[in-house]
Amino acid sequence: MKVKIKIKMKMVLMIIGGLLLVVMGFGLFRASQLRTIQITKSVIVNGSRQEVFDMVKYLRNFPQWSPFLAADPTQKYQIKGNDGHVGARYHWEGNKGKDLGYQEIVEIEALDFIGMKCDIQKPFKAAPTFEYSFSEAGGGIKVTQDFKLESGLVDAFFMWVFGAKKEMEATNEKGLKLLKAAVEG
Repeated sequence: MKVKIKIKMKMVLMIIGGLLLVVMGFGLFRASQLRTIQITKSVIVNGSRQEVFDMVKYLRNFPQWSPFLAADPTQKYQIKGNDGHVGARYHWEGNKGKDLGYQEIVEIEALDFIGMKCDIQKPFKAAPTFEYSFSEAGGGIKVTQDFKLESGLVDAFFMWVFGAKKEMEATNEKGLKLLKAAVEG
């Protein structure tokens, strides 16, 4: 009798272990697809090219269209460096100290392109990039935001578990809608 119980218990444990391996294998496979996340979104803004470009170029304007500040109005921020020029940084601390980092302008091509890199320290470490391009379209200015994030397999696994890519897409889209509203007033 005890032998049969031990055999059944061993089989149950083997089945559970096998299922865990399958789930982990699937999770790691899905995570490997998230090691590089690239999200490209666009919006057409009714305004002059200069007006739209300056709304992104000058970091002092970011609070008007930041989806992060909209989600956490108590967020503290400051601008360091020569605003609107390469090297200027927008530092933030929000969510009662749980969010911390900065974004820095790394490239500017007048009226056409702005490149930024982020250094996120909390709630996790990450270094995404944002590239903004500006072009004439549909009677307005088309702003295209290209977001890119590289991560390790473990971070990618947790992003898969928590559905982070979908949240990132929604956040980026909200930011562009807020940009449009800020310019069009």
